[in-house]
Amino acid sequence: MFSSFRLSMTWVHTWFGLVLGYVLMACFFFGSLSVFDREIDRWAIPETRYEPQPMPSFDKLLLPIFKAIEPRQESYDEAQKEVHGPLPPREKMVAGEFGAYTTHRDPVLSMFSSFDVPNKPKNPNVDHVHVFGGVTIDPRDGTAISDDKLKIGSRFFYPLHYSLHLHWLDLGYWIVGFAALIMLVALVTGVVMHRKIFREFFTFRPKKQTQRSVLDLHNLTGVVALPFHFFFAFTGLVIFAGIYLPVTGPMFKAQAEAHEKIEEERTGLPHDPAGVAAPLASVDAMVVEARRRWAERDMAGEVGFLGVTHYGDANGYVSVYRAGTDRVTLTGQGIHFRASTGEVILEDPQPSTVAGIDDWLTGLHLQHFRHWLLRWFYVLGGLAGCVCIATGFIFFVEKRKRQHARSGSAGVRVVDALAVAAVTGMLVATVTMLVANRLLPPELPARGDWEERIFWLAWLLALLHAGWRSAPMARAQRSPAWRAQCLALAVLCVAAPLLNWITTGDHLFKTLSKGYWPVAGLDLVLLLSAGIAVLVARRLRHGEAAEGVEQENPEASHA
Repeated sequence: MFSSFRLSMTWVHTWFGLVLGYVLMACFFFGSLSVFDREIDRWAIPETRYEPQPMPSFDKLLLPIFKAIEPRQESYDEAQKEVHGPLPPREKMVAGEFGAYTTHRDPVLSMFSSFDVPNKPKNPNVDHVHVFGGVTIDPRDGTAISDDKLKIGSRFFYPLHYSLHLHWLDLGYWIVGFAALIMLVALVTGVVMHRKIFREFFTFRPKKQTQRSVLDLHNLTGVVALPFHFFFAFTGLVIFAGIYLPVTGPMFKAQAEAHEKIEEERTGLPHDPAGVAAPLASVDAMVVEARRRWAERDMAGEVGFLGVTHYGDANGYVSVYRAGTDRVTLTGQGIHFRASTGEVILEDPQPSTVAGIDDWLTGLHLQHFRHWLLRWFYVLGGLAGCVCIATGFIFFVEKRKRQHARSGSAGVRVVDALAVAAVTGMLVATVTMLVANRLLPPELPARGDWEERIFWLAWLLALLHAGWRSAPMARAQRSPAWRAQCLALAVLCVAAPLLNWITTGDHLFKTLSKGYWPVAGLDLVLLLSAGIAVLVARRLRHGEAAEGVEQENPEASHA
């Protein structure tokens, strides 16, 4: 089929990258935004614009809030479909598990409760079904943050980069997983294609013809960030390996149950409740003891996760995990206490080699540790991936548009329209969501749902606009949709900080003078993006004019 192995690798790189590049573009871009997801949350929810807080008192503040949490209606409805018979009323369900989680970047505290369901599951492979509830609070006084106000960064952009918000049969996870696998293939085949790979570090000719310039930029961003791209595609697959290969549950149920019993005997942490009521000792005292033990090991730190399992039961226990801000893994050094007495049951031992490697890879991918410079390198690496994919699209179109125009084929026109939607359209939709966040009334019911709808609608309109303005591609000319959407992006990127100022009073000079970087940083990035979008639009306008001159007088253009 091909005259050489290198040509076959070129075909694989081109077509696999083209087909799944649209998914990878979203993964890289929203993955980059997720590096600062908590900061985006604070921009989007002005009442959370205060400094990160430590874990508050469980006995005085958290326990009454936990007891007041009710099951979420959607979780209750979903559980009803999975069990035989009607569920108990929501208000009479009893929580068997509590949890609270925070990080060094979180001003708010996320709390959740798991409610036991007595009904028998319909699926014979499932032992029991739970209903979940949760609330986000201001840890300074326990004030609840409305669930109608969407955490755009951590609850929308972050899951979008690994699930695409396609939850039916975990379809989004599978699509992204397949795209990550293809990303690894594209990286390997790209290395095979470019035999003089070292030269790509230093080759970029922006004043050459478009096809040459974008290929240089494609190669440059691909080579410079090659280790980054490979690592994140690989670790993304590792993190979700349990979805792709669910060996612990459906595939080996008996072995999984046996392992749970062995773990219960080894750790002393009961897997099931005893069915005997028991009081809850002071959790605050357990936290003090956990901190003392961490300090003895020269690991003094704050609490990152606090959980109560089998609440109100004789088998209940409390788990206190240290926030892992000074290490790669997320949380660790867990200390587990008997809930009824406060005595220590277990201090987590050092993980095995395999578990330690898995924890390290997961922690390095998610990057919850405290290192701001490295966090920015993550963003730059992700954006380099976006540039690499976008220039791959443009090179594909530039290489074939004249041939397709002569033959009357619409293939390049379709690819270009999809590329516009995947690149500028995605950016327009993202900033439109931020603008909508500042324009929608604060007390609008289901406000977060409206923000999500506006995001998807803006992206759909960008796709339709790209298809509508793609007619010049039939004449081998550049689509004006690129320039138009760059200008729209520039306007939106200026509008968002202005609206933030008007609606909250937190203008850029105020946030900069106070050093409040979560808001000042996002405003600055938006304004910088507006400037870049204007420069790109001007460059595109000159390119469109040059193409028009070339088609009118081809001989003069080559002189």
